[in-house]
Amino acid sequence: MRLVPVLSFALAAVLSATAARAQSVEEFYRGKSISLLIGFSVGGGYDLYARHLARFMGRHIPGKPTIVPQNMAGAGSLRAANFLYSAAPKDGTAIGTFSRTTGINPLLESGATFDGTKFGWLGSVTDDTSACIAWHTSQVKTWKDFLEKPMTLGGQGPSSEPDIFANLYKNLYGAKVKLVAGYPGTNEITLAMERGEVDGVCGLSWSTIKTRHAQWLKDKKITIFVQAAFKKEPEMGDVPLIVDLTKDQETAQIMKLFLAAQEMARPFAAPPGIPEDRKAALIAAFEATMKDPEFLSEAQKLSIDVAPVTAAHLNSLLADLYATPKAVLQKAAVAVAK
Repeated sequence: MRLVPVLSFALAAVLSATAARAQSVEEFYRGKSISLLIGFSVGGGYDLYARHLARFMGRHIPGKPTIVPQNMAGAGSLRAANFLYSAAPKDGTAIGTFSRTTGINPLLESGATFDGTKFGWLGSVTDDTSACIAWHTSQVKTWKDFLEKPMTLGGQGPSSEPDIFANLYKNLYGAKVKLVAGYPGTNEITLAMERGEVDGVCGLSWSTIKTRHAQWLKDKKITIFVQAAFKKEPEMGDVPLIVDLTKDQETAQIMKLFLAAQEMARPFAAPPGIPEDRKAALIAAFEATMKDPEFLSEAQKLSIDVAPVTAAHLNSLLADLYATPKAVLQKAAVAVAK
């Protein structure tokens, strides 16, 4: 007598699951919104890139969902990355952006609770170069000064670029760095620099400097004394490249791990495990947005660099980085520690 309702319930569950699988991407997204988690506070470079993408990407997703930016600052964007990986909905209604070095954090520290190769990477708006800058009142004007004179740098948290590069330069090159961490984003660090709380910041993107702080360059308020990438950014002129200042092989191996992440300058990802058709739609929409004439026109007005890096390249890059020898990873972990 009780088998009928049980069977009916089971049949209903099967039919419901079948219907969900049969639902098209357009049907799923129609009338919905997608949360775009931003791992930093309002006003910084990552925030600028994310909010600009949010304005245009939805029109390229079947069903045309609205994309809603949501800042989730903390631990240099590690909070947002952990949340996206473990707690965010895995149905295609959540994506995120975080520090370019976040994908390799699990190789270096226990605070990362994810595998960077398992995110559903959508792509990066551009590649980039990180720089060390000093406020004009600082005694540090050159790389040589940086190695010889004390300097207080602003930081965010263990997984953020300002902290990582400050510690790399201190531990690998002997720079006399004092790191003041805990700022929610680079916007707050640069305000602290203007107030005289810190002397400068390392790991600040060139794209952020020239978009958010163009007046500094015009008024010569800052000195850029080293750039971190595999190749020079021509717009920085004769600022030395860290690879040219690196003499020993072990240091070069460790730096390669972090410089490779510069190719992931403004990355966007979905959680692992979302339906493949929705992930494919998000990737296609991201790539279409990178070619959208209105997106590109507005990006130019905002001085936003657009030199897209594909999802396939991000996946390949991370696969290579995750194959780094354990001995190098152990030394890298020590180099970015306080």
